[in-house]
Amino acid sequence: MLAVGDKVVYPMHGAGVIEAVEEHEVMGERREYFILTMPYGGMRVMIPLNNVEHVGLREVICETEVDEVFCTLRMAPSQPCVNWNRRFNINLAKIKSGNIHEVAEVVRNLTIQDRIKKLSTGERRLLDTARQILVSELVLVCKKDAEAIAESLDSIFAEFSTGG
Repeated sequence: MLAVGDKVVYPMHGAGVIEAVEEHEVMGERREYFILTMPYGGMRVMIPLNNVEHVGLREVICETEVDEVFCTLRMAPSQPCVNWNRRFNINLAKIKSGNIHEVAEVVRNLTIQDRIKKLSTGERRLLDTARQILVSELVLVCKKDAEAIAESLDSIFAEFSTGG
């Protein structure tokens, strides 16, 4: 059971910390909500307690899993779908899954795809969203700032351009 102080990931929004449980009236209905503060971007989010499982809220990964995420980022990119629309929908589904490895795959694949052939505006936004979600979780797990995490990601992708 999640509690105040837990570090969690809210798919499509990123990682945050449960700051409080509060009761609010929304559209005439009183419910209890988790109040999340998203350190990366400073956003506050309210999630109804009875909706936590449905939205895919989960605890952040543990420190031991960070190396696995970086392994995912270093793997060769999967073959991109020729049809950008289909590729977009596949990547969107991976981000919505909330699985950090699938989000890392999206970041890796789209970053490398962007170097080969510039991404469409939609895919660029998708990459930015996926990268923000990935960075926000790694910030909380690794206890580093966003710039340090972003530099780590950039150094991994630099390996691809040098054939490493």
